[in-house]
Amino acid sequence: MKPLSLLIEILIILGVTIKTIKAEEHNKRQKERNVTTQVSVNEIKQYLSHILEQRTSSNVINKRENLLEKKKNQRKIRIKGIQNKDILKRNKNHLQKQAEKNFTDEGDQLFKMGIKVLQQSKSQKQKEEAYLLFAKAADMGNLKAMEKMADALLFGNFGVQNITAAIQLYESLAKEGSCKAQNALGFLSSYGIGMEYDQAKALIYYTFGSAGGNMMSQMILGYRYLSGINVLQNCEVALSYYKKVADYIADTFEKSEGVPVEKVRLTERPENLSSNSEILDWDIYQYYKFLAERGDVQIQKALHYFLKAAKAGSANAMAFIGKMYLEGNAAVPQNNATAFKYFSMAASKGNAIGLHGLGLLYFHGKGVPLNYAEALKYFQKAAEKGWPDAQFQLGFMYYSGSGIWKDYKLAFKYFYLASQSGQPLAIYYLAKMYATGTGVVRSCRTAVELYKGVCELGHWAEKFLTAYFAYKDGDIDSSLVQYALLAEMGYEVAQSNSAFILESKKANILEKEKMYPMALLLWNRAAIQGNAFARVKIGDYHYYGYGTKKDYQTAATHYSIAANKYHNAQAMFNLAYMYEHGLGITKDIHLARRLYDMAAQTSPDAHIPVLFAVMKLETTHLLRDILFFNQFTTRWNWLKLDNTIGPHWDLFVIGLIVPGLILLLRNHHG
Repeated sequence: MKPLSLLIEILIILGVTIKTIKAEEHNKRQKERNVTTQVSVNEIKQYLSHILEQRTSSNVINKRENLLEKKKNQRKIRIKGIQNKDILKRNKNHLQKQAEKNFTDEGDQLFKMGIKVLQQSKSQKQKEEAYLLFAKAADMGNLKAMEKMADALLFGNFGVQNITAAIQLYESLAKEGSCKAQNALGFLSSYGIGMEYDQAKALIYYTFGSAGGNMMSQMILGYRYLSGINVLQNCEVALSYYKKVADYIADTFEKSEGVPVEKVRLTERPENLSSNSEILDWDIYQYYKFLAERGDVQIQKALHYFLKAAKAGSANAMAFIGKMYLEGNAAVPQNNATAFKYFSMAASKGNAIGLHGLGLLYFHGKGVPLNYAEALKYFQKAAEKGWPDAQFQLGFMYYSGSGIWKDYKLAFKYFYLASQSGQPLAIYYLAKMYATGTGVVRSCRTAVELYKGVCELGHWAEKFLTAYFAYKDGDIDSSLVQYALLAEMGYEVAQSNSAFILESKKANILEKEKMYPMALLLWNRAAIQGNAFARVKIGDYHYYGYGTKKDYQTAATHYSIAANKYHNAQAMFNLAYMYEHGLGITKDIHLARRLYDMAAQTSPDAHIPVLFAVMKLETTHLLRDILFFNQFTTRWNWLKLDNTIGPHWDLFVIGLIVPGLILLLRNHHG
């Protein structure tokens, strides 16, 4: 099916789901913000407008009523001659309930089928099939399917991004009480994407979304109260929001292990974005994703590989086979005895994963009698080898008093060790200890930061990959929307990436004049979270007047923070230049020289720029000493240079120095 015909079919079905939409008014307000890719923008506008006009008054209830009316007429024929109104009324009610149930059940089945197809999809065609099922389910009033379709239109999941249509559907869903739609509308309002920029309205949407249980809204509110964004900074409120999400994340990690998602910084590898040798690859990502979701084919592949490696003597392979049998999956049935066998084989080779596996069997009494002493012994051996999961298990035993006396100091020690390797449950329990003051001095700030780290391991982090691949494929708008949502949730890398895309001015979903101010806002949020590059960027924006007024003093302040706190070479160089010329700070040649030298020592990349800068500085001051022996003459001549050549006459000096150096080097080699 061609993309255009698929879009048309989906939009036809979507039209039925949109309830009480003021088409003309809304289209007029949003007509310049209808963003699409792969197909003609005008075609989409015209077709969507036509659908909305034709179906303004129609909705799912109308369709249900038509179906019920048809059924009622058929029923009337069957019961012709029956005069008992009570019987007729009872039959009518029964028919109505049955029809509604059948209608709802069919929508649910289509939605579940769509989810299954989407999870197992390996190609764009399969993804399109999944979204076609979602569209049909949405047509039958399935709210989850409508949410999927709205997300697809917002993020461009099935090849076409249409923010105007997404907003219309979100607004319809919000009236039905969808907390996911409330969150999406809050996000769009907070950036002014397709909607009026309104932080107060965004906060209201997020509050409703959070009240409905939307975890993205709860994370966003947690970050806002932590940072004081459009609300009064309040650590305790932030703690309450982050804890709700972290509790859920911890529960999912206790049931299964998640797949770590690489968060690519666009600022660090712009030259590699089109490279075929990029480490990240969509197929590899899909493999690991499906492996985590227990996809049949991927598990079979993994088992085949592990069995082959185990025969070759790989202790890790033995341990992973034991893990597969312990958990049970589509490739192997759950079998504690077989798990024990493979864990023992791995442990006999001193493998930490095998030792940890045996500890788990004894800790839970699976296939062996429950024995906390044996579990403790194996966990300790694995922990000594640096296995973070074993360190966490030791911490948990001391924390909960499982078979041993509670010891919060030891619990803290092992949780901390495991957390250094990024063990998510260890980080979660550390946060819990700081939040309640258990075994440590209570610290709301530390607890919030730890909970925030756990929350950022949620499944929504997968958007880092889809956003990255969209950027690589040149779908800048789709990439920006995804990064911007993650940025709103408090991810520092996403804030940097969003700002990077905005300042490139390649996106079309915001007016050009809004891009620098929004980028500055995001660079500022990233800088507050410790990004040195972002701190330098803020200095640059104030130095050049990007998205704000020129302010050398503020620029110097940010360069100073980046130089002193993060030892950033670029900041040192920029600050040296400002001291050399007295821009926003008192002129100080000696301090300028020292900062230039520090920049060269900090980064090898700064050697050449520093060399030229220092040569220019020394040459200009040598000329000053030789040619202008009189103070009055000195002032007059420098002013004359400024007036005739301009304030950046020193650049001309560099232009003279460089050719001179080249001639000297040529003569030397000759």
